[in-house]
Parts: sequence; C-alpha cells; structure tokens
Amino acid sequence: MPEPVVRFHGVRKSFGRVDVLRGIDFDIPPGACMGLVGVNGAGKTTLIKCLLDFCELDGGAIEIHGIEHRRPESRSGVSFLPERFTPPYFLSGREFIDTMLRLLGARRDEEEIRATVAALDLDAAALEKPVRSYSKGMTQKLGLAVSFLSNRALYVLDEPLSGLDPKARSRVKSLLQKLRSEGRTLFLTFHSLADVEEICDHITVLDQGMLAYSGAPRGLAERYGESSLEQAFLKCVEAHA
Repeated sequence: MPEPVVRFHGVRKSFGRVDVLRGIDFDIPPGACMGLVGVNGAGKTTLIKCLLDFCELDGGAIEIHGIEHRRPESRSGVSFLPERFTPPYFLSGREFIDTMLRLLGARRDEEEIRATVAALDLDAAALEKPVRSYSKGMTQKLGLAVSFLSNRALYVLDEPLSGLDPKARSRVKSLLQKLRSEGRTLFLTFHSLADVEEICDHITVLDQGMLAYSGAPRGLAERYGESSLEQAFLKCVEAHA
C-alpha cells in the first residue's frame, strides 16, 4: 500500500488540566478527500494546529509525506486556509495574491489568476480594492483563490465553505472535486454533514478529543443502520459518550 500523506499516531494535547486530544490515530491516504467533523470543542481545530506545528504535542507523533511534522520541509507541499481568515487590511486583493504567491514560491500566471477568481465568482474589479472593504464571503473567496493557485499536494482547509452564498458554495465544491480528480489530497473540516457526504470519500469523527470513527461515510451510516449521514453521526457521538 502507498505511504499515507499524513499520519497521526497517538497524538495527545492538553491545555492546563483539559485534555483536548487523547491519543488520536488515523492516516490520510494519497488522493483522499478527508472530512474532519465533530461537535464544537471536539478538538478539530487543535488537531489542525498540531499538524501545522502551531502548537507543541504532549505526546504521539505526526508525519507529513513521511517527514516529522516539526521539520519545515514537511509542510512545503501544504496549502492551509484557517476558518478565521483575515488578510492584511492595507493590501488590495491583487496585492495580497501577488505577495502570497511570491512567499509560496508559486508560479504567477495572470490568465490562471483570472480564471481562478472567475471560477470562485469573485468580481475581478474587487481585486483592485482594499481587502478591508470586502464582505466575509469575498474575503473567503480571496483566501480560497490563493490556496488553489498555490498548486500544492495537500490542502488543509478549515471550513472552506464558511460565509459563502449557495452559488459560491457550489463553485468551491466543483473546484475541490477538480483537485481530487488531479490526485491532490484534501483534509477539510465541515459543520455540515451534507457537505461531507457530497464531497468526501473519507470521514473522521472526533468526540471529546478522541477518535470515534474513521473510514468511508457510507460505512458510518451502515454501522448505525441509518440512511442519513447526519443521523449516523449523532448516533456515533451518543454511543461514544
């Protein structure tokens, strides 16, 4: 079997006396679209912070492409978009894109930039405006545009559909499916189980800092005898508690 793109092995993290992650074990195989779900406070954001070395582990290990996650080279092929994405207020949208592509060492192709912006339903004229004038949805589209233009092997996107209207959500889903068809690996968090069911071929459920399920969405539904992934998720969390 091919080596996993990401491997979590016995990951533990506490803040004070609160155990936020308690021995998390699962792999993300190459080309997978993994949806990470859980109720508020389940540990999803903390797990992503650990993956990206934003906080130190209390135990266990994480590998990205077989490289220990604390080594900078492990993250060279990663594109990350946080849930609360706030670009520098003093830049225009175009300045932000240009600056990020330079920092990422990514190729700058004006035609590709225009196509990506159009695919996200972001008005090209908005790129000349300061990002402080952007709505939540426009800001999210800008962050997604840079993520997609970065041309990485692994995309870690925390609530990528946050703040988007139905039209933009549909556009983003199409772009995510395009990345999957190109063999990229996606690690996404969602609040909506319907989005997971539509986009992802793997689902990982966290509950109270522990792994409650990891596998195919259909497998979760079958385990709890439900046709609805949402109902299966609720039964999974209740059973785990």
